[in-house]
Amino acid sequence: MEYGILLIRLLVGLAFAAHGSQKLLGWFGGGGLVGTNGFFASLGYRAPAAMALLAGLTELGCGLLFAAGLATPLAALGLAVVMLNAIVTVKWPLGFFAGYELEVMYLAVAVAVVGTGPGRLSLDRAIGWDDNITGTAWASVVLVGAIVTAVLTTTLGRARADTGEMAS
Repeated sequence: MEYGILLIRLLVGLAFAAHGSQKLLGWFGGGGLVGTNGFFASLGYRAPAAMALLAGLTELGCGLLFAAGLATPLAALGLAVVMLNAIVTVKWPLGFFAGYELEVMYLAVAVAVVGTGPGRLSLDRAIGWDDNITGTAWASVVLVGAIVTAVLTTTLGRARADTGEMAS
C-alpha cells in the first residue's frame, strides 16, 4: 500500500509541477507567462497576468509538495482549486468524457490522499505530521475550501459577460 500511495503522489504531483513549469517558464512546450496570460485573458479573467502567475506557481509548488508528501492538505487544496477552475472555465461545455473527466480524477486523487494520508514514504511522516493532518475531516476541509476558492476566482475574478466588461 505504501508504494501505491507513493506512486500516485509522484505521478500526480510531478504532472502538476510539469504543467506549472509550462505556465511559468515555457518548458515542455508551454507558453510561459506571456502565453498563459493570453490564455487567462481569453477566459475573461480581470487580472490575467496575476492569474497566470498564481496558476503556474500553484501547479508547480503544490505539485512538488504533493509529490514529496509535504504539507499534503495544503498541496491538495492548491491542486483541487486549479482543477475546479479548469472544469468551470474550460472543460464543462465539453462534457464529462470529452472534457473534464481527467480533472475530476485529479481532484479526487488530491482529496483522497488527504483522507488516507500521504503514506509512510512521505515527508509529512518523517516530520511526524501525517497523523495530525489527514483523515475525513481534513479531506472535507480541503474539498470545501477548494470549492469556495474556485467559486470566488471564477466569479469575482472574471468579467461578467452581460456587462460587456473585457479583461485587460
